[in-house]
Amino acid sequence: MLTMKYWAQALVLGLSALTLNTANAHGAAKPQHGGVVQVANDVSFELVLLADGALLYLVDHDEPMSSAGINGKLTVLNGTAKSEAELKAAGDNKLEAHGIKIASGAKVVATLSNVEGKTVTVRFAIK
Repeated sequence: MLTMKYWAQALVLGLSALTLNTANAHGAAKPQHGGVVQVANDVSFELVLLADGALLYLVDHDEPMSSAGINGKLTVLNGTAKSEAELKAAGDNKLEAHGIKIASGAKVVATLSNVEGKTVTVRFAIK
């Protein structure tokens, strides 16, 4: 009787293992515009560096997410130097910041308001 119970438990565990599914609901976080991608609050954010600022692309479930109504601030830490720039909607699914320099090795923090009704903080490390 004990052996039968053991085999029944083993069978249930084995079948459970076969049905486990790893969820990748938002697709792979791969850059679409040559930038750095981070995921926060189920939204992918891609930071693309410009000569005098940056673009931030928003993607939700592998679909562009409208930037309308979203604003925020980009904070850049280049070593001990700190600079900030306002992020503004720039059409479609991107936000834009001007007047900052982002060097290799910098840490960048985007603080965004009204991302699906929430405030979201996204951190990037620039290589």
